[in-house]
Amino acid sequence: MIDIEVLHRVAATLAERKKADPDSSYVSSLYTKGTDAICKKVAEEAAETIMAAKDKDMLHLVWEVTDLWFHSMVLLAHHGLSVDDVLAEFRRREGVSGIDEKKSRTAV
Repeated sequence: MIDIEVLHRVAATLAERKKADPDSSYVSSLYTKGTDAICKKVAEEAAETIMAAKDKDMLHLVWEVTDLWFHSMVLLAHHGLSVDDVLAEFRRREGVSGIDEKKSRTAV
């Protein structure tokens, strides 16, 4: 079973990095560069995830998904959101057809 608390610990570290010196913290440097730079990293990691999946390299796929999740968490934190916001949305969608859920978003 996955230790969901690891996500909370990473989120806490990301929050701490907001106060760090951008010259000594990769995450702080991303926050300083802003949304566009963070989004670029998320897109880069998404592309690398796709390539690993297409190559059928399972270990590399896990590494890239980890990078994708990490940078997605940086993006969330940059906007004042957290892993708990995403988990709440997963809970809301649980047991709902993907087709029905998608329709509910476009109907609004």
